[in-house]
Amino acid sequence: MTMKRRIAPNRISDLKDNEVFVFGSNLQGQHAGGAAVIAEQKFGAVWGEGVGLHGQTYAIPTMHGGIEEIKPYINDFIEFAKETPNLKFLVTRIGCGIAGFTEEEIAPLFAEGADVENIYLPDTFWDIIEG
Repeated sequence: MTMKRRIAPNRISDLKDNEVFVFGSNLQGQHAGGAAVIAEQKFGAVWGEGVGLHGQTYAIPTMHGGIEEIKPYINDFIEFAKETPNLKFLVTRIGCGIAGFTEEEIAPLFAEGADVENIYLPDTFWDIIEG
């Protein structure tokens, strides 16, 4: 399966008006480490809100359990992206920092979003999804 790779930058320091920083969070919305700090300090993530769209960010909880607990939140994100084609979602390596998952565990969860035109994934996630 070959598709056009829409690649999110490794380092995101600024966003255009229609871009959204997608990061791994915790359910409590305590944005104290990793990409969550950047999301709160720079792009409008809200302390106490650990799921969904806030400012120019989209929080996906990754700190509350295993892959099976994370998957529904990623599925919700993919559906949200489909419903808001005017926004461009730049996905960080969610779950692969403080949460302690590997890219091999997380990337396949985004496979259903690989053909969604406004979802941009890390290059390493594409490598895994495309096999």
